[in-house]
Amino acid sequence: MKQKNNHLNDQVHDDVTSAQADSSEQTLELMVEQSEQASKAGRQIARAASVVMLAYVFSTLIGILRGMVVSGAFGTSADLDSFNAANRVTELLFNLTAGGALGSAFIPMFTGMLTKREENKAWRLASGVMNTLVIILIIVAALMWVFAPAIVEKGLFVLTPGTQVTQIELTVRLLRIMLPTVIIFGVSGLVMGILNAHQVFLWPALAPSAYSLGIILGVLLLPKSMGIDRLAYGTLIGAAGHFLLQAPTLFKLPKRAYFIGEGLKNKATRQVFKLMLPRILGASVVQLNFVANTIIGLSLGEGAASAVTWAFTLMLMPQAAIAQSAGTASLPTLSAQYELGQHEQFKQTLTGIIRAVMLLAIPATVGMILLRVPLVQVIYERGQFDATSTAMVSWALLWYVAGLVGHCLVEVLSRGYYAMQDTRTPVIVGVLAMGLNIALSFLFVRLFTYMPHGGLALANSVATALESIVLMVILRKRLDGLGGKNLFNAIWKSLLASAVMGGVIWAWMSLMAGRSKYLVLLGGGVLGLLAYGLMIWFLKVPELRAIFARIKQRLARAG
Repeated sequence: MKQKNNHLNDQVHDDVTSAQADSSEQTLELMVEQSEQASKAGRQIARAASVVMLAYVFSTLIGILRGMVVSGAFGTSADLDSFNAANRVTELLFNLTAGGALGSAFIPMFTGMLTKREENKAWRLASGVMNTLVIILIIVAALMWVFAPAIVEKGLFVLTPGTQVTQIELTVRLLRIMLPTVIIFGVSGLVMGILNAHQVFLWPALAPSAYSLGIILGVLLLPKSMGIDRLAYGTLIGAAGHFLLQAPTLFKLPKRAYFIGEGLKNKATRQVFKLMLPRILGASVVQLNFVANTIIGLSLGEGAASAVTWAFTLMLMPQAAIAQSAGTASLPTLSAQYELGQHEQFKQTLTGIIRAVMLLAIPATVGMILLRVPLVQVIYERGQFDATSTAMVSWALLWYVAGLVGHCLVEVLSRGYYAMQDTRTPVIVGVLAMGLNIALSFLFVRLFTYMPHGGLALANSVATALESIVLMVILRKRLDGLGGKNLFNAIWKSLLASAVMGGVIWAWMSLMAGRSKYLVLLGGGVLGLLAYGLMIWFLKVPELRAIFARIKQRLARAG
């Protein structure tokens, strides 16, 4: 009997061991499968992000050309201050009614329907959102046209009661000219979301270049006697180009359909606008912050508001190429992964994106801080934009670039929340951060005795950095970790490589002191990139080695 019991015990032990082995093998296979899926998704996002990044680089170059044309024509004049103030209002309207709020709510739902092969429901959703959005934008634009004088005098120039009537009238006229762009950009933004959900990224990413070209054409081709009005009409031309560049690709999409009778009766459409509400609140705070900065800038003397705008535009160029490209390319994939319940792949994909962004944003920060003066000189200093304008813009740029990493992280982290159909958390954090931004703006402009508009830029950087940290902490807790070790390795290696890069750029600038600004900028940029690339290769950063491996494979296939 004892032998029989021993035999049974051995058999049970063998069965348990076998079951454990089978379970371990299944777990290992599942982990391998998840890793392969995450790797495949990462490669897909990398390819899409590469396309978007190249398109954004092209758009950035066109944007630089636009900056050269506009700065040469108007410098940092009071007329340009009026245009920037009016343009801030149209941006506020667009971002409140559509903009990022629309994309963050629409793309995950639209992508989820396409992932489940529910094309008819997806296009009914798109039609319902389009119809409702156009009606809302037309009503809002009409109301703003009527109340434009009060908005300008009692809003934008509230801190400058002594402002000349002519400048107020000019700002009102410019605002009314540009109001149709709110409607055009609303429609174009929805088209961009539809194309991105279909993994079409090239034309949407090139659309900003069409906008910049429209402004360039307006300034160069319209009669000079029109003055600053050329810039306002150029924005209309550019907004139309933004939409028209994407429209042909939209009409070529498979199983495309438009339902003219769709609207808020559609449950999915109502859900999109419901998800938009928190984002609209967040966007309103962000835009009100920009408006507050404009108002404060207008009170700091002629040119301050324009200097802040020019500097912020420059800071956004690397942010768009690095973070917006990654965020735009990743949102459809992240949305699909979360919709299918692939949470581990979702986490791995998001971690990989954050790593890549950090590896690019840190050296971009160091490079722009060191090269900010020759950068502003090369891009803007001509015509009405003189050495004083360069000093004002480069000073604001120094403090804006200090927050570049934070801006990039917020752009990517928020996409993770949106893919999870959580628009509330990033909005709550953003509202608190932007409230802090406004408070710090009033404080810092008083602390800055030299060019106080630099305080506006520093306030933005501090608030954005805190926003990115809070978003990261909450997301890590929600996802039960976010590749902390991998992220830490990327950060310290990038910091070390960037320090070496900074030393090389500083040595070059010291050696080239008094030489051509073009030589200083180009030489510093090239040497800095080479130094950083060599350092991260020496530090065995896998992203760089993976790029070279793919290049080697393609060359082998071509051979």
